[in-house]
Amino acid sequence: MAGTPDNSGEVVITPVSGKADRTAFVDLAYRINASDPAWVPPLRMEAVELVTPGKNPFFEHADVQLFLARRGGRIVGRISAHIDHLAVAMDPVQGMGPGTGNWGLLEAEDEAVAKALIARAEDWLREKGMTRVLAPISMSIWEEPGQLVRGFEQPPTVMMGHQSKRYPAYIEAMGYTPAKSLLTYELDISKEFPPLIQRIVSSGEKNPRIRIRGVDKSKFDAEAKLILDILNDAWSDNWGFVPFTDTEIAYAGKKFKPIVREDLIMIAEYDGEPVAFMMTLPDLNEVLKPMGGSLFPFNWAKLLLWLRKPRVRTMRVPLMGVRKRLQASRLASQLAFMMIEYIRRNSVADYGASRGEIGWILDDNQGMVAIADAIDSKVNKEYVIYGKGL
Repeated sequence: MAGTPDNSGEVVITPVSGKADRTAFVDLAYRINASDPAWVPPLRMEAVELVTPGKNPFFEHADVQLFLARRGGRIVGRISAHIDHLAVAMDPVQGMGPGTGNWGLLEAEDEAVAKALIARAEDWLREKGMTRVLAPISMSIWEEPGQLVRGFEQPPTVMMGHQSKRYPAYIEAMGYTPAKSLLTYELDISKEFPPLIQRIVSSGEKNPRIRIRGVDKSKFDAEAKLILDILNDAWSDNWGFVPFTDTEIAYAGKKFKPIVREDLIMIAEYDGEPVAFMMTLPDLNEVLKPMGGSLFPFNWAKLLLWLRKPRVRTMRVPLMGVRKRLQASRLASQLAFMMIEYIRRNSVADYGASRGEIGWILDDNQGMVAIADAIDSKVNKEYVIYGKGL
């Protein structure tokens, strides 16, 4: 439809039903965000996979309903409403727990559409017996949690979300208040860390009980299982934690494998036991951004060429963890600094990187915030998960 959209008509919300609706649900994000210079169009096949039962293993332990908003027959918005049964089973002290549902994947042309979509998602959650909502979460807590509230001018790095700066006001106008802030930190990795960090790393290198090694991609499944085992232990007391299922571990491994580099994922061993890990990924979004979400006709060749030897400006650290029993010890910090330093060196020497991004990190995770501060990194983005009683 040419010209300015008519925003005066009634907003009609309907459940997504069938392939055509699902395609429309995915396509809307590309249209609404097309004018945002910081938005990175995801590959369409991955965007479809995210919301398709049988493709995304999240559906194995969650009830999900997608909704479309129409005005005058034209699609003007979308939202997902979902109940993660693993999250519902968690201790409410950790943020989720019984009665907690979620919505996410919000896209709306204007405030009236956003409010109608959020209200419909809330109604669906109430109908399912939920008494509280945490949102936006799109869709698992491990995927793209939170609404961006700071750092709109920067494109997101790989596996991070990016939403319109219009949305926080829309969400808050519906009675939502911040429940938790998630932060990402950026730093210049082309220069050495402060002298104190260098001394800590040097001390660890002299300790025969410590070994820092890269992952062995020839044993990919075993290494992935080891890392997820450490992660589930290390993060088990964190706010919002939901354990990975075996299916999700296999799914994540398959998804990550093309961009996994042996010298960018470190495992720390103490007395021969793996006790910590740090995962770093070259920023795939740098090569995806100009592709517009499609690999055809020639983008697939560009992507394959890049995957053989990535050259990037930014490296992202999406995950790290130290086994719970060591987390309050000096050893935990030493292992973290050693892994960060080894990965920093490799990122600069082997991939031409000059910038790092760490996150997300819970704003009250004092240990991780202290590590981020110690290496002279600064907050560059903030995402908020909002809460509301139903």
